[in-house]
Amino acid sequence: MDKGKAEKGASGSIDVVERLFGVIESRRGDNPEASHTAKLFSRGRGKICQKLGEEAVEVVVAALDQKPKHVARESADLLYHLLVLWAEVGLAPAQVWAELEAREGISGIEEKKSRK
Repeated sequence: MDKGKAEKGASGSIDVVERLFGVIESRRGDNPEASHTAKLFSRGRGKICQKLGEEAVEVVVAALDQKPKHVARESADLLYHLLVLWAEVGLAPAQVWAELEAREGISGIEEKKSRK
């Protein structure tokens, strides 16, 4: 793949996550009969967490038994439900990006040790 295209795709991916997060936040308080997102919010954090867990398992199952396209679809579902959880707890994607940037260049082993 062309490096320029990959970089553009990565940037576009962040943009699409930000746009999706905005849509998710806008659904809070909407009619749960008309919006899946509104229905999740209306059912509360426990249900959102349950759905996130279910989607994580579906990604794992797809990774073991399916083609990359199926893993991508299941990963999109997982990311959507993660964004719903972020909105529920009041966490913006920029806060997660900042956390990732703070970890950049730090070994995973060292980062884990720093949490204790």
